[in-house]
Amino acid sequence: MKTYKDIHAHSINDPEDFWAKQAEKIAWFEPPATVLSEKKDGTHRWFSGGKLNTAYLCLDHHVLNGHGDQLALIYDSPVTGTQRKITYAELLQSVKQFAGGLQSLGVNKGDRVVVYMPNMPEAVVTMLACARLGAIHSVVFGGFAARELAVRIDDCTPKVIVAASCGIEGSRVIPYKPILDSAIELATYTPEHCVILQRPEAAATLIVERDIDWVSLSNLGHEAECTPVDATDPLYILYTSGTTGKPKGVVRDNGGHAVALRYSMEAIYDIEPGEVFWAASDVGWVVGHSYIVYAPLITGCTTVIFEGKPVGTPDPGAFWRVISEHKVVVMFTAPTAFRAIRKQDPQATALAQYDISHLERLYLAGERLDPATYDWLASTVQVSVLDHWWQTETGWAIVANMAGIESQPVKPGSATVPVPGYDVQVIDFDEKQLKPGEEGRIVIKLPLPPGCLTTLWNASDRYIESYLSHHPGYYLTGDSGYIDEDGYVFIMGRIDDVINVAGHRLSTGEMEEVVGNHPAIAECAVIAVKDTLRGDVPIGFAVLKDGAEISEEVLEKELIKEVREKIGAFAYFRRVVVTKRLPKTRSGKILRATMRKIAGHQPYTIPATIDDPATLDEITKNMEAHHICATT
Repeated sequence: MKTYKDIHAHSINDPEDFWAKQAEKIAWFEPPATVLSEKKDGTHRWFSGGKLNTAYLCLDHHVLNGHGDQLALIYDSPVTGTQRKITYAELLQSVKQFAGGLQSLGVNKGDRVVVYMPNMPEAVVTMLACARLGAIHSVVFGGFAARELAVRIDDCTPKVIVAASCGIEGSRVIPYKPILDSAIELATYTPEHCVILQRPEAAATLIVERDIDWVSLSNLGHEAECTPVDATDPLYILYTSGTTGKPKGVVRDNGGHAVALRYSMEAIYDIEPGEVFWAASDVGWVVGHSYIVYAPLITGCTTVIFEGKPVGTPDPGAFWRVISEHKVVVMFTAPTAFRAIRKQDPQATALAQYDISHLERLYLAGERLDPATYDWLASTVQVSVLDHWWQTETGWAIVANMAGIESQPVKPGSATVPVPGYDVQVIDFDEKQLKPGEEGRIVIKLPLPPGCLTTLWNASDRYIESYLSHHPGYYLTGDSGYIDEDGYVFIMGRIDDVINVAGHRLSTGEMEEVVGNHPAIAECAVIAVKDTLRGDVPIGFAVLKDGAEISEEVLEKELIKEVREKIGAFAYFRRVVVTKRLPKTRSGKILRATMRKIAGHQPYTIPATIDDPATLDEITKNMEAHHICATT
């Protein structure tokens, strides 16, 4: 059996041969004529000449091979008190019917469809129906503000928008239709139709001629067959935040995406067809696209779509219940979810009610898995807890513990080793290769493997400028970190999270690692505040575990001592602020850049992805009460 090192070397030294073998596992209508090609602008394309259909791979292929009665989708919604189990044959029928309905509205290959729905089966049906027609879907996280939705409508000019009447966040019902109507008024482009799924929690008023009922459209009686598309044709557009304020529309193709995701399920997650895979994310995020919908269904797994929260729906035992009831074999979520569980239930007493013996591996991504959270999880679940690192732009993991090839010893704080296909390097600003242990810019030598973004929608120049122009021949990840002597990759934070304290370049991630290890702390953030004397000084913000009894003064003294001992006095870590909550995106990422702007009295816009805008007011008041501000 080949080792991880052999396989990774093969993927880097002969990528065409490596990915040609992986492409054989996909049911092509026509196999690709060329595995890897380079365009005039220096970008690369995979599997040119190949024809396929992603919805066919997800559904028809399995039904035709006798697996129609297998469960494809388990819908678990504690916020509505409902569960549904849908087989591959049933899901295929629903997709055929809804694709037929979209076809009756004039949706064809290459047309765009915006999807504005919460975590529910109809969102999956809509995405797959678009893929079936060769249309390009763009899922916008349900509940996004009207202005942000309008920007996306203007950018991708959808022929149709498919939306639910409402979403449910914990105990709050959020009507979507008024937001959608406002967005269309704000946008300069107007879609031809809106298809509305009426939910009993908040029915929407439909606009005559423009709006169509989702169920009625599905029941027209027309079933659409699969439209063959080129491997290089777009499957979807997914918007991610941009530094200019205008979101970037990441474009994912059909062929490379299918090959990469099928490979990832085998090599990274080590899961077999028929087993239950649960990505506790949202269809509006890249994790939801890749690992709620496409990867599990292409592989022939059963995927769980969960409409709820890790705590509060109804308690911190929600995740344990889902794992137990649905016999989940592999789970994937963000570290922040387990930080929330740990905060409310630090002794994991809720776990005692459930049998999670079917769970074999637990994967974390989306935010750095700090050693304190890793240690708590590893001692709590008694299964492999594996960090991995990837981005919206890549669509699947860049660095991971390759359970399906050769499991590596875990090093807390590291996402482990580069995934085959990714040539991960650490360089300085002048492209000098750094030595093991030296922190610098993490880049990926081109070509990127299949499944990564191929361009930005209507912005190919911006794609090159944002990712490829900084260091020619490399993709700039935007993250900083280092690779140790064993080849393990440590992601320490974004490039702009590296601070300069009196000439010492330090990582806020390294300090967060120390702060987060304190037994009273549930989660933390360290940001840099400008200082006239030292350039930058770090400030720690800490959320305490429920029931923790420690004063802010004592905590601050203990953490100052820890940072001094573990990093050094030169870090000048002198301030710790206890706060009830940290401002985060809906996917769980802490808004450190926004916190820095607040501390520096700089203007900022409330990020569209923020989970709760009130947290910014709270953190501002906390900073003012503690007299935290820049001195330059």
